[in-house]
Amino acid sequence: MDTGSTNAKYVSQKISKTRWRPVSSASLQQPEIFATGSWDNEDNKVSLWTIGDHGVASMEDEFEGDPQLLCEIKHEGDVLDLQFLDADRLVTASSSGAVTIYRHHQNNQTLSVAHRWDRAHHYPCDNAPCTGVVCNSPEMVSVGEDGRIILFRADQTGVLRTIENADSSTIHAVTFLRTAEVLTVNSIGQLKLWDLRQQSNEPAQILALTGDRVPLHCVDRHPNQQHIVATGGQDGMLCIWDVRQGNMPFSLMEAHSAEMWEVHFHPSNPDHLFTCSEDGSLLHWETSSNSDTPSFLQSGRNTSIISRSAVAPAGGNQSIISAWLSGDSGKGHLETTHMLPSQTLSVNSLDVLGQCLVCGTDGEAVYVNRQVPV
Repeated sequence: MDTGSTNAKYVSQKISKTRWRPVSSASLQQPEIFATGSWDNEDNKVSLWTIGDHGVASMEDEFEGDPQLLCEIKHEGDVLDLQFLDADRLVTASSSGAVTIYRHHQNNQTLSVAHRWDRAHHYPCDNAPCTGVVCNSPEMVSVGEDGRIILFRADQTGVLRTIENADSSTIHAVTFLRTAEVLTVNSIGQLKLWDLRQQSNEPAQILALTGDRVPLHCVDRHPNQQHIVATGGQDGMLCIWDVRQGNMPFSLMEAHSAEMWEVHFHPSNPDHLFTCSEDGSLLHWETSSNSDTPSFLQSGRNTSIISRSAVAPAGGNQSIISAWLSGDSGKGHLETTHMLPSQTLSVNSLDVLGQCLVCGTDGEAVYVNRQVPV
C-alpha cells in the first residue's frame, strides 16, 4: 500500500468533489491548485487550495506540502459535480438544479459567480438535482435527475439546447466522447450515446449490461481512444466498454464492495486508471503494455509488487486480468494498488493529473499524493 507520500488535510466539511486546475500540456509542471466542493453541510462551499508556494501564510505546525486554502465561496445546495472550464473558471452542478460558473481572480485570490442558470434542471413544481456537468470550452453539458440533457456555452446566458426527455430515469454522469458527442449513464444501468449535431431527441446508441439494471454512477473516456470508456456503479464493478463493438461491456472486474463513485483514466498515461468508492478505498489500476516485461516490473519498481499483493483487497481483484481491451494487448495483465490508509468513510471523488492525485471523503478529509507512480 503506497501511502507514504499521501498528505491528509482535515477541512471540517464533507467533500463531494475534488478537481485539479488544468496546467498547460506543453509545460511539464505538476499541478499546484485544486478545487473542492462540499455536500451535506449547513453551508456548502466551493474552495480552492494550493500545494505550491503561493505566498499563503503558513502556520508553523503545517507540514510542507499540506494544502493551503486560497479562497472559498458559498454554494447553494450540495456540489454534485465540479469541473474546470479553463484555468480561471470552474463549473458546478448543484442539488438545487442550478449550473454555476465561478471565476477565480488570481490577483486577489477570490472567487465570484460569473453566471448561474438557476433551476436548469427541474420538475414541474420542484427543483431537480443537477447530477453532472462536463466541459469542452466554451461548451458545457449538464445532466440531471429530471432526465434532461442541457447544452450551454460559457459566453452565452441562454441555453443552447435542451433534450427534454433524454431519459425516464435519473442520469448520473456525462462525458464528452468527441466534440459533438456525449455519453450519459443512468440509474437503470444504461449508457446512451448522443450526437449533439442531430436534432433528434433520441440517443444514437444504447449500451447496457443485459438483464442487469444496476445503477451506473460514473463514466470516463479513454483520453486517446475515444471509443473506450470505463464505468462504475452501485455494485462496485468496474466495466470497460468499446462503443464500436456491440452493446455489452468488454470486461467486468470486481473492484469495490460498495458503490463506485468515480472512475478516471490518467489523462496522459491511460494504462493507469483510478476508482474510488463508498467502501472507503481508492484503487490504482495498472494494465501492462505488450512488452515482454509488464510495465509494473520496469524501471526498478518491482519491489513494490510485494507490498501491493500483501494487501489483499476484498472481492478478489488481485487476480490477473487482461488489459483494458484484451484484443488490443494479448499479454496484458492488471495490477491494483490501494492508495489510501484503511478508513471506513466514503471516498466520494478523485482527480489525477501528472503525478498528483487528490481525493475527498465523507470523513471531512482531503488526501493529496504528489508521487503517483505513473
